Amino acid sequence: MKIEYLHTMVRVKDLEKSKAFYELLGLRETRRVEHEGGRFTLVFMCAPGQEDVAVELTYNWDGDDALPSDSRHFGHLAYRVEDIYALCQKLMDNGVTINRPPRDGHMAFVRSPDNVSVELLQAGDALAPQEPWASMDNTGHW
Repeated sequence: MKIEYLHTMVRVKDLEKSKAFYELLGLRETRRVEHEGGRFTLVFMCAPGQEDVAVELTYNWDGDDALPSDSRHFGHLAYRVEDIYALCQKLMDNGVTINRPPRDGHMAFVRSPDNVSVELLQAGDALAPQEPWASMDNTGHW
């Protein structure tokens, strides 16, 4: 039996704010479906060159009270990144809290505007420890 990965879906409360967060990570919108009858929008976000590995942002036009305040039960999304320090700095400069800083030059965690945990992993070997990351404490949970 053959199985094929399609996408990971996360529900979002503010489509533009969530889309902007994933764009900061480097993802781009590859497809959008507006469903008038069901009153929802689906936005598929992918890393360049990986259009077959999507995160589907699902936005319900009439709001979504069913979204939990803590999406920890979901687990996390994980992305390999070229320079974990540069990306974490870019995220911080744009108001994103670095919940688990890359103290080890290898791994960090952030959360999307909808509280989805996102793991960032340095490609290749860990970078040498560097300030401010090396002495930065965790914030919240990841």
